[in-house]
Amino acid sequence: MDAIRIGLLVSLSLIGVACSQSKTSESVFPNNAQALCGGGAASVSQERFIVQWEDGRFTVETDSSAEKFRSGFVKKKLSLIKHVDHDVQVHLSPADTISQSEELQAMSGGLNWQITNIKADQLWAQNINGEGIIVAVVDGMVDVNHPQLRPNILVNNKEIPNNGLDDDGNGFVDDYMGVQINVETNDPAKNTHGSHVAGIIAADSSSGGAIEGIAPKAKILPAQFIGNNEAGSIGDAITAMNYAAMRGAKIINMSWGLQSCDNLPTLQAALQQLSNKGILLVTAAGNGDRNHVGYNTDFYPMYPGAYNLLNQLNVAASTANDFLTGFSNYGVRTVHVAAPGNSIFSTVPGNTYAEKSGTSMASPATAGAAALIWSAIPSATATQIKQAIMRGVDIMPGSNTELTTRGRINVSKAYLELRKITGQ
Repeated sequence: MDAIRIGLLVSLSLIGVACSQSKTSESVFPNNAQALCGGGAASVSQERFIVQWEDGRFTVETDSSAEKFRSGFVKKKLSLIKHVDHDVQVHLSPADTISQSEELQAMSGGLNWQITNIKADQLWAQNINGEGIIVAVVDGMVDVNHPQLRPNILVNNKEIPNNGLDDDGNGFVDDYMGVQINVETNDPAKNTHGSHVAGIIAADSSSGGAIEGIAPKAKILPAQFIGNNEAGSIGDAITAMNYAAMRGAKIINMSWGLQSCDNLPTLQAALQQLSNKGILLVTAAGNGDRNHVGYNTDFYPMYPGAYNLLNQLNVAASTANDFLTGFSNYGVRTVHVAAPGNSIFSTVPGNTYAEKSGTSMASPATAGAAALIWSAIPSATATQIKQAIMRGVDIMPGSNTELTTRGRINVSKAYLELRKITGQ
């Protein structure tokens, strides 16, 4: 018996040694910079690296080169590291090329045509307005002083504003009204995307204002990683999303994306963690190619939209007459629903408003819809919210719309579906 036991222990020890030896600095940090979009171009950082640790954390580290980082930092901490990626820049791609007929159709419904289009006003009439739900806007700058946004910005009362200190010890300085992960000074004239997205979700019109948010009493948590040049790093985006989770966000809106060749394992792993925590991830399907012609992301995926995680809704953009816009990406497997994303008016910095088009606008419309029905049944899970929204769509004209549901969101129907799903 002792000989058998000793032999077994030796075998297990050898297996353990073999496993540890199979992990190298090259295996956890593949030399894949040239495989990413642009190869060695500015979009792929040669000095910033996203580290996924074995304990589940993600950090952004720097060094003078990938070779030095691999042979130094990674090799030294190899047993603690699971995977490393080059950091990559994501660039916003607004779909500003809409046809005149599409614009006229949208304008005929007024500044807030999307509200009646998805039947949000029918839930408002039942006093369902998004109250108690935190929606993180992981995006560019959100103008927290805009009169229609200020009432719904989530305030961190444990933090003293603008004193340069981390008063609550959460690792972030002065995060009184959200956080800014990128380090540049915001230019409100250039950095408008985040404020526009935030207004679509939860602009408050109770004291006046030109527009209305889908969930006018939901709380907005700004988590900025995109700068004045409409670009930001995926490493900063992961930090922003994990901050949002720490602050209690139930929904994270991501109105941005990478191309097929920028599939980063660290980004997918970070989003998988958030999905596993029961957070609903709402992503923009993307605005097609450089000419704003939509393509099928089942075959030409755009990330993070095409990850298709359990608690993820990927959203295409629809017009006022419920057709997909010409610029919107689509895909039966990878794009779940459509939502208004054409000629949408919303808040921008400086107490003013602007019209934008894109799946960037359709995604927050869906995030707002999710906040509405979740506030009605707070005990629901993210999976149930996703199921309700997908089951409650209005089927779009024709039967061949290449989306999972073939439909545009209808939040009133989604609420009825959620009641069936939850038994409430």
